[in-house]
Amino acid sequence: MALVGKLSLLSKRDTRSIVERLGGTFSADITPRTTVVVTAGDMLQLPPHVKRVLSEDELCRAAGLPDLATLRAHYYSARDLRGMYPVIRDEHLRYLEKLGLIRPVAGRYSFAHVHVVKQAAGELQRGAPLGSILRDLASADRGQLAFDFQPPRSERAPARVVSLPGPKADATPLFPERSQEIASANYALAAKYFLEGAELDDGEERNLEAAAAAYRRALLFDPHLVPALVNLANVHYERDELVEAEALYEKAGRVDAECFEACFNLGNIHHDLARYNEAVTAYRDALVINPGYPEAHFYLAVTLEKLGRSVEAKPHWKQYRELAPDGEFAELAKEFSD
Repeated sequence: MALVGKLSLLSKRDTRSIVERLGGTFSADITPRTTVVVTAGDMLQLPPHVKRVLSEDELCRAAGLPDLATLRAHYYSARDLRGMYPVIRDEHLRYLEKLGLIRPVAGRYSFAHVHVVKQAAGELQRGAPLGSILRDLASADRGQLAFDFQPPRSERAPARVVSLPGPKADATPLFPERSQEIASANYALAAKYFLEGAELDDGEERNLEAAAAAYRRALLFDPHLVPALVNLANVHYERDELVEAEALYEKAGRVDAECFEACFNLGNIHHDLARYNEAVTAYRDALVINPGYPEAHFYLAVTLEKLGRSVEAKPHWKQYRELAPDGEFAELAKEFSD
């Protein structure tokens, strides 16, 4: 699906979001793969491979959104909100979105959202710390356990394993020479397929199945190859197949109790399923293995806050700030750690 021209209301970012939500692939230009074009005006000449032309209004209707007239009359843009409340910045809106306190529709905000932004603006003008404002708003909206500014799963990549361990020797082979020969051959094939999978595993949806197939082939030759277990679990995780991902992370952890990626990613699954106590345990286990991983401190702090254990969370907010001073959530971590 391609966008041609500047639309009257939707931005390019909004259009991309709608197209991807509908299962399409967004492009700013018409390519040989383009089958649908979204346009602000009439197109006189279209390539023969373009099957359908959508107006801005038709795109909104296809996505189940209000029509343009309704969006204009009853919804506010981020620019509108900043004009109404000059103390509000784009980063404040992003944090409110991550909390789920405001949910933009085609990049615009409803009257209910304006009420939340007005509350936040009033507190900011009084000099309240951003962290306490977010905590109070979230607590009032859904209770302490719903406190969440963690990136959605689609925006965060699970930790990957990028190196292979050496082959394990068989401690009690029945036929020592032959067993070692077979083990070496199997490991070589497992390593080959793992590396093929890792090369395909580039974050592109179109390559995920091929990468998963390569990881599965690696596991046929070495069922205990932890890197393949973890990275195959990551594919399931990115597809929201949490049951399959959890089983593979747990198996990787049983094979190698020092596998940081298995512990950390398992913590993310526990968190996603609202099993906060289990998530805390998994994140703590991960930090024992790799105390210098900033995201583990961040997600542990988030989970502890949800459980109302702010005192325990504070040192992990500080650790995140120290390890990632320019990280995405550095300002928020500063507010919660001060």
